[in-house]
Amino acid sequence: MLDSLTYLLEKIFLLANFSLFNIISSEEDKCTDYCEGLSLQRGDLLEVPRTLFIHFGIYLGENKVAHLMPDIMPVITNDKCQIQKMVTNKRLILGVLSKNATIRVDTVEDFAFGSKIILNIMDNTLKMQPLPNEEIARRAEKLIGVIPYSLLWNNCEHFVTYCRYGSPVSLQTDKFCETLKSVIRDQRSILLTGFLGMLSIAYLGMAPCTAIPTVFIPFVLWMVG
Repeated sequence: MLDSLTYLLEKIFLLANFSLFNIISSEEDKCTDYCEGLSLQRGDLLEVPRTLFIHFGIYLGENKVAHLMPDIMPVITNDKCQIQKMVTNKRLILGVLSKNATIRVDTVEDFAFGSKIILNIMDNTLKMQPLPNEEIARRAEKLIGVIPYSLLWNNCEHFVTYCRYGSPVSLQTDKFCETLKSVIRDQRSILLTGFLGMLSIAYLGMAPCTAIPTVFIPFVLWMVG
């Protein structure tokens, strides 16, 4: 039951952040001022804003960034040249759905994808003391490779916060879960799901596939609300 609920929450989170897959693949679209005015130091925590989410990485020095990316390619091939190529939309989506990812090293340009880089702002947001920069970078380097992936429990934000602060945290996941809890606590959601269930019964007829969700979903919302 818990596994099923976790799976459902992850898919909702995936849909809520679907613009995550709008990766800029054209070299012509990349900006040359992605880190204008920044002086990057080994161990810095880098953030790149997207439309509905933020992507995170750890700067390793020499224009290299370690970051966690969902990717199906390591599951289907051992060809390092193929794996190291830029992660396409299809690879990323299949990686999310199959819960596979890699902590990979890319150039700062490829990591930025044409967006402005934000530097170490999470230090103030979390109000946590970062580890020494060299320790941060070494932690990131030790984790490079294939790892399990979860939108809720093991994403790119968990990776960088573990490296920089010693504790995996995801503010984006926390915000999503708080929003979901507020929806569950709203009694109107029970009425709405019940009403939609009755419509499905009226349209599709009485059957287990319509009657069970009509009763079960509002009941679960009522119990956990």
